[in-house]
Amino acid sequence: MLTENNKGSTHAYDLTETLNGTEEIDSPTLVFIHGWLLSRAYWQPVTAQLSADYRCLSYDLRGFGESAVLDQPKHHDAQLSEGSNSQISIPSGKVLSAEASSENVVNNGTASVKTDCTDQTVSYRMETYQPSRYSLAAYARDLETLLNDLNINNVWVIGHSLGGSIALWAAYLQPERVQGVICINAGGGIYIPKEFEKFRAAGQQMVKFRPRWLPTFPLLPRLFSRIMVNKPLSPRWGKQRLKDFVNAEAVAAVGALLETTTQSEVHLLPQIVSLLTQPVHFITATEDSIMPPRYVRHLASFHPQFKEQETVSELSNCGHMAMVEQPEAVAKIVRDVVNIDG
Repeated sequence: MLTENNKGSTHAYDLTETLNGTEEIDSPTLVFIHGWLLSRAYWQPVTAQLSADYRCLSYDLRGFGESAVLDQPKHHDAQLSEGSNSQISIPSGKVLSAEASSENVVNNGTASVKTDCTDQTVSYRMETYQPSRYSLAAYARDLETLLNDLNINNVWVIGHSLGGSIALWAAYLQPERVQGVICINAGGGIYIPKEFEKFRAAGQQMVKFRPRWLPTFPLLPRLFSRIMVNKPLSPRWGKQRLKDFVNAEAVAAVGALLETTTQSEVHLLPQIVSLLTQPVHFITATEDSIMPPRYVRHLASFHPQFKEQETVSELSNCGHMAMVEQPEAVAKIVRDVVNIDG
């Protein structure tokens, strides 16, 4: 299905109903967010197991899969300074406040926040953050618009890789709507300049060379079925990954790569996690070379309710594509976490 909004985007999505066609009033909708250069297709093995008991919404991020970016500038640089979303207030001083005060974040006075465990209030320095067009916060705002359009108000958000970071921002921006978050192969919060420079440069080179004839090259699906995974995926997934790689819109692909990996964005993510009141669970994988378990645990440790054995699940013999490498294990963890905390 497609839905078009007044922000210049269309979103392609799949929305399942429960097996008996009814929805319990208190039962949350599970919302699935894919990673960079992927699409909603990769959630099908997981939603197939969960849709009997939960309504499942999977959608393509703006500029990826079948979701279009309309009226986009011809050059990415032309829109970096454009604020396509309203300013966001963020309490600072709790985590990484000095580092998070650079680039897009500006000092904006103080505020008092009441804690959950006492009647006292704690004063924080407030900052205003202006998300750029392809930032994590901008994509979280897209989700808010989609949920408004679909009239969905009670959700658990499950995100893979980049989608996990977007899910965390969605929880911060919509605390009444988002009941909890599950991050899969997603972590971070540590900025290593040389590593990030290499990652950004390699990503930009990948996006540059994507001729439309690539999917017709007979050996490439086999190659794509082996990237970032512990064991080769089936040919079906190699073809799907190649298709999504070629079809991603260049401005969105480069924009999401560059705007979500700046030093300020990387340092801001742990701060967002530290401010969440909802439960958050992280699924990591022993053979994930893109987001190794130590970086997942690092980000998870900022959550106020962090207890390693309860907050992080680790999948053995699994790489960076857990939802297609081990969908049964992922579905079980999702079900267990939502049932306990939901």
